[in-house]
Parts: sequence; structure tokens; C-alpha cells
Amino acid sequence: MTKVTVIDYLGNLGSVSRALEWLGAEAEVTDEPERVLGAGHLILPGDGAFGYGMQQLRDKELIEPVLEFIASGRPFLGICVGMQVLLSESEEFGIHEGLNVIPGRVVPFPPRDAGKRAFKVPHIGWSFLHPPGEQPNTHDGCPPAWAGTMLGDLRDGDSVYFVHSFLAMPDDATHRLADSDYGDQAVCAVVAQDNVTGCQFHPEKSGPVGLRILKRFIES
Repeated sequence: MTKVTVIDYLGNLGSVSRALEWLGAEAEVTDEPERVLGAGHLILPGDGAFGYGMQQLRDKELIEPVLEFIASGRPFLGICVGMQVLLSESEEFGIHEGLNVIPGRVVPFPPRDAGKRAFKVPHIGWSFLHPPGEQPNTHDGCPPAWAGTMLGDLRDGDSVYFVHSFLAMPDDATHRLADSDYGDQAVCAVVAQDNVTGCQFHPEKSGPVGLRILKRFIES
């Protein structure tokens, strides 16, 4: 049985743990730095605000263990806010420094779309995944760019569940593994770099599609 360590710092623990256990993994929930550093697989979940999440990581003395874990090459998954804090900084309720694992910024949705209609924020609901710069269902099956990644068992156009008010904007387009669309706004849905993957959506709440992502992570 694979043990997956889930960091206890900003909620969203129960649904992530239950999904892992349903897939046959052992979910270890902890905020102890030594357990984080000693993990085999590590998940940083999170519901809430970027700045508060980073403050919790600082207060619990978890930032250095997380960065050391990532540098070791072991599998790491960030979910929702746990994905956003991988970037350099956020503009949510002021300017807040992130982990800077993936250079970039977290910014608000623009106030209006191209048709001058106001965006309804937060973005809540199901949206299609597709490779950046493409339309959903361009590929029959899994897009080539997803092969060998945490999305390797997905099909172009699979739907996942989002709840977020801010957008992750990586500086390097190659770190942007998958997008989704909210109105005419492209949403960075998945970031990836080496052993690190971050999902803006909630795989643990995305039905069979999300479970395929988590299964791939457990088996990585």
C-alpha cells in the first residue's frame, strides 16, 4: 500500500484523504515538518486565501521541508490554493510571496470578458480540460503533450470541478500543461515541472476523471 502524505495547513483534508483511500492508498495527514520531509508522495491541498495559506506554512515551519521535498525529485501534487502557492506571488488581498517553484503570478479574473460582460466570480462548476492554445476535443483520446504526465490517463475534453477566484499565470508557457475556459477567459488548469504537478481544480471532487489523476499520482 502506497502512503501519501497530505499537509494539514488550510483545510480540504477529508475529501482528499477519502479519495486516496478509495484508490487503495494510505493517507497520512500531518503538519509535522519531519513527516513532510520524509514522505514518499506529498500533496499540498487547500481551500481559502493564498496569503493565509503561506502564513500557515510559515507558522508551522513547513516551507523549507516542502521545498526540500520538491528538490528531492519525489512526486508532489498541489491542489487549488496548493497549486497557486507554487508560483512566485499572488495579488489576492495584497501582494503575497509564494514558494516560487514555478515562476509566475496569481492574479484576479479581469472585471469583464471580451463582450463587456462582468465575470461571475468565483468560478464554480465543471469545465473541460484541453492543451493550452487549443479547443477541447481537438485530439481523439489523450493529447500527446499529456503522455507521461499526471494527465496521461485523460482524454482531451474531460471535465473537472473548479472553485476559485484568482488565476495562476506561469511566466513560462511550457509549465502550463492544461487549460480550461471560463467564458472567453483561458484558465490555467494544470501546471507541471519535473516531479511537481499543480491542479487549479479539485481532482478529489471531479468524479472518475479526478480519480484517474490521483491514481496516476499514487503510482508515479
